[in-house]
Amino acid sequence: MDYLQIEGKHIAITPEWRRDIEARVADLHPGHDDVTHVRVTLSKQDHKRAEDSCETLIVVQVPRHTLTARKQAASFEEAIRDAFSAMDIELERLSQKRGTHEVRITAPPERGVISKLFRDEGYGFIALEDGREVYFHRNAVHDMTFEEVEDGMEVSLNIEPGKNGPQATTVNRVPSIIQRYADKGSLT
Repeated sequence: MDYLQIEGKHIAITPEWRRDIEARVADLHPGHDDVTHVRVTLSKQDHKRAEDSCETLIVVQVPRHTLTARKQAASFEEAIRDAFSAMDIELERLSQKRGTHEVRITAPPERGVISKLFRDEGYGFIALEDGREVYFHRNAVHDMTFEEVEDGMEVSLNIEPGKNGPQATTVNRVPSIIQRYADKGSLT
């Protein structure tokens, strides 16, 4: 396996560990043909607690991604097993992510007016032109602070379904006409 590098820090790699690692890497590789390099580093930590003094770090490279898994345990056998289990999960997540070709289309922002503001609780509501009210949380406020938000302020917002109905995921100030053209140098 010319794409595999096994190294030890403060520890010599035993033939048993090397065979175990090679077998586990071979098990990783068939399902993930795009693995270009694997580096496994075993290191002895200088911890006072023996239960986490053996560490295994796995770095797997695939095109455009570098995945890592690091586990500590009382023995290298256990740390190797746990690190490879974690790497299996990471590779599976990556393949699922690659397998979805979902195209997210975002709708243009809507406009509304702050209709209710509960400053102490950190949320409020925005009235839309069609009469609906949309909840927003202080974390959705962009390009200004939550403290700058005022009742009656015109805002633009993006809306997604929430647990209790529609909610704003982003809330931005809508600049006034004067502010919009001030940067351009003239109102005429």
